[in-house]
Amino acid sequence: MNKAYLLIGGNTGNRFANLENAVNHIKKECGKQLLISHIYETAAWGKRDQAAFLNQALLIETSLTPTQLLHAVLAIEAKMGRHRQEKYGPRIIDIDILFYNNAIINEPFLIIPHPALPQRRFALEPLGEIAPGYIHPVLKKSIKLLLEECPDPLEVEKLDN
Repeated sequence: MNKAYLLIGGNTGNRFANLENAVNHIKKECGKQLLISHIYETAAWGKRDQAAFLNQALLIETSLTPTQLLHAVLAIEAKMGRHRQEKYGPRIIDIDILFYNNAIINEPFLIIPHPALPQRRFALEPLGEIAPGYIHPVLKKSIKLLLEECPDPLEVEKLDN
């Protein structure tokens, strides 16, 4: 079995229900949930004139290959009503593959580890909750250290859930 770290997030509709719905779809269509972080709220990153995002990190165990996992999460996004119209724009759900085992994949349609992870506090905070000691296979740094070095100034608030 393979292990994959995912980040889910969104800022439109019922944000809490959308995260819960995404988690349920991931369990059903991608694999067994091993760990899940608290929910975190952050101002929009990249395009600030929109509602704040909720984000959550998951560790799943999956029999899917990286490409199959990508197709599965894209299908979940579509099923939940995600329309890719504007880069960094509002969205009902976004599901990113952060890591897949210790794989390093650089394909036109799939890059793992997620290339922007070290610059995104909203992803590192929830990931750091469930995997602080995980070593980034390219940078050879722990998630805890990446979080300490993260240049992103946006405040990330851990919510009680």
